Amino acid sequence: MKTQNSYKIGQLAKITGLSVDTIRFYESKGLITPDQRSESGYRLYSKADVTTLRFVQRAKRVGFTLGEIHELLALKLQPDDHTCEEVKQYTADKMREVNEKIAELVRIRDALQALHEVCCGGNESAAHCSILQTLDTVDPL
Repeated sequence: MKTQNSYKIGQLAKITGLSVDTIRFYESKGLITPDQRSESGYRLYSKADVTTLRFVQRAKRVGFTLGEIHELLALKLQPDDHTCEEVKQYTADKMREVNEKIAELVRIRDALQALHEVCCGGNESAAHCSILQTLDTVDPL
């Protein structure tokens, strides 16, 4: 079976499961760069671009931003110039960021729970609603 060495953007989208617009966006951010053009002027992408896009997808799924992914790709392209310790620091930084977000979400959930519990939730007018009064006078967080 003959394998293809270059792909048009539609083919690349089908292979990776990304939309054409997403691939163009990633290209505009410098994550991939087509290295060839077809005779009719279409940008052509390589197997390396397929690999890179899959790397980007996996990195996004674990929470890395496109900026962070760009930095990870730079490390990946020159692995001999970097250490595993440097690469591992990216996951440590991301875990710290995720833990901070989780803590913030827990604070928000607890504040909402407290607001929810002080309200009777009855059919009376909201003019005396304890949730609205609390938000009007007290920072719930």
